Amino acid sequence: MLTWHDYTVDNAIEIFEQCRCSDALYWGIKEHSLPVEKMKELFAMMKSCSKTTILEVVAYTEQEGLAGASLAVECGCDILLGTKFYDSINRFCIEHNMKYMPFVGEIEGRPSVLSGNIDDLIDEAQSYIAKGVYGINLLGYRYTGDATALNRAFLQHIDAPVCLAGSINSYERLDEIKELQPWAFTIGSAFFEKKFGDTISEQINRVIDYML
Repeated sequence: MLTWHDYTVDNAIEIFEQCRCSDALYWGIKEHSLPVEKMKELFAMMKSCSKTTILEVVAYTEQEGLAGASLAVECGCDILLGTKFYDSINRFCIEHNMKYMPFVGEIEGRPSVLSGNIDDLIDEAQSYIAKGVYGINLLGYRYTGDATALNRAFLQHIDAPVCLAGSINSYERLDEIKELQPWAFTIGSAFFEKKFGDTISEQINRVIDYML
């Protein structure tokens, strides 16, 4: 993710240009703060490099979520990550053939923080899957409780793609993810804070190699 503290970095286009030949096949940004035309330019570049494109929308109201979904369609995204679940957003994504992976739980702030009972989070996710979402965007390491317990229980009980998103910033957490085997995980801020090396491209390939 070309994001830092849940906002798209201003030089996202320049950074992607430097990293377009990296091993990462999935690329994304947040809905803020690039101008729409710059977002469309960036996603077009990603598509030209055969990348799968993602827009993660940190929005909690139905109106904001629908606006984010509409923006994702306008930009030609493959996957909409985030938004609190609403039937209207789910229908919109289905109608536009875009994969939808909403948040679960009580979420607030930006960077976002997750709270809630683990069993309730699992039940909530299963109800969304029954309604046809592609998968779930879990803010596992932004959880106010025991993140390891949440991630483990969630991945054991959810029979759909789960993306672990947010605050993956150490090899210790990569080791946990390697054991849990989620469908995907995101790294954004940690790359810009050089948690895994120097350049973004170097860090991307280093993480991919580490996870093999």
